[in-house]
Amino acid sequence: MYKTIQKTWPRDNDLPERAFVLEMRQRVLDGALYDKLRHPFHYEMNDGGEYVPLRERRPSVRNNLCRTVVDDSVSLLFSEGNFPTVECADEAHKALVQRLVKELRLNEVMIDAATRGAVGSAAILLRVLDSRLFLNVIDTCYLTPQWNNAAPDTLQCVTEKRKVDGKSLQAAGYAIAPEDAATLFWFQRQWDAGGERWFLPWKVADDAATIPALDTARSVEHRLGFVPIVWIRNLPGGDAIDGKCTFPDEAIDTQIEIDYQLSQAGRGLKFMSDPTLVIRNEASSGAPLVKGAANAIMVGQDGDAKLLEISGDSTTAVLAYVAHLREVALEAMHGNRASNEKMSAAQSGRALELLNQALVWLADRLRISYGEGAILDLMAMIARASNKIALKFKDGSALGQFDAAARFSLRWPEWFDPSMQDLNLRANTLRTLCEAGLLSRVTAIKILSAEYDIENPAAEKALADADVAERNKVL
Repeated sequence: MYKTIQKTWPRDNDLPERAFVLEMRQRVLDGALYDKLRHPFHYEMNDGGEYVPLRERRPSVRNNLCRTVVDDSVSLLFSEGNFPTVECADEAHKALVQRLVKELRLNEVMIDAATRGAVGSAAILLRVLDSRLFLNVIDTCYLTPQWNNAAPDTLQCVTEKRKVDGKSLQAAGYAIAPEDAATLFWFQRQWDAGGERWFLPWKVADDAATIPALDTARSVEHRLGFVPIVWIRNLPGGDAIDGKCTFPDEAIDTQIEIDYQLSQAGRGLKFMSDPTLVIRNEASSGAPLVKGAANAIMVGQDGDAKLLEISGDSTTAVLAYVAHLREVALEAMHGNRASNEKMSAAQSGRALELLNQALVWLADRLRISYGEGAILDLMAMIARASNKIALKFKDGSALGQFDAAARFSLRWPEWFDPSMQDLNLRANTLRTLCEAGLLSRVTAIKILSAEYDIENPAAEKALADADVAERNKVL
């Protein structure tokens, strides 16, 4: 069914095949998959009196299961309680790194990137404006990366090329003739190690004979010495450009089946609420009949009147079928299949992790792409940029220079918040290890920092030591 619905959307043969694939996945994610189906689900006949097949109707019930799995996995990956702590090997820069993460709103940026990248890939653009750092997430549908042959993990350039109508270009400040407002133009820009280069739009009809001209007014030279884009491949697999999608095609097909089954079940319930009246040998005048207790129906001696009612067994069967389809789709996407109704009491963090094991495995794989890959690559870019430009924070204070070979690492918290019993057991374990000399108190505080919102373990240790000294003085 997914391939059938794809045929209702126009395919631009001037763009790469991956552009259409990503567009369709994005429509699934946004809930816009059925927008090209003209007929609502309750339309059985078109204006010409012809029967409208179910495949040409928009479902009246939409259960965007793919979006649910994406949101669940992204929340488990980058929610406030699950976001990793970025650490630097240089002790002097640790506080600056934490401040930078908050000012860049890296948590929000990574949630946006992981959500958009669920279709296969995402890109994060690093910009330096007036010595300040800014991050933008870009959809990769119309982006084409080119990798350095000598270093396949390093971008050589990224090109954006898409079609835009003349009216949109006029609104963006381009000098487009009024008669070309509905004409399609090519829009192109490119990022490389030297700058961000914009090109003057040209008509799609003249594409074969046109060499793009550089738009010097909008082009910017950043002089960073590297392409300021982090390219993220969603999941292992896919190809050199796009990773594997979070929701495979078979899961989309199952989601579509659920939508149509629930829509058909709703249609059946409406028929059950308003059964059809059948009259045999009707003896009345032939005027329109209104069903109801206050309207008696007069029939002849051999006549009969009855209501055609529908049994509710079919609805029960549909709901059982839909429940099974949901399990199949969640299994294919490694979504959360746990039921809250089966939890009779509060669970420990470890119990919740086992209960949501499939979703944890999905988020664990996403940590590789968006955490160990994207965040660390982004921090490495910032370190290199700090050696080219005198960066500053929003309040004007200097960010300073990072070592060009600065080593950053991520410390991830537990998947689920621990219960009070878990915290008590962990505290006793850490106390035993510290007293036995097997663990330092700073490391113990680092382990507890996620649960107690401790940003600087060394500073926290100093405060704890001061408290202990104060208590001993009183005693």
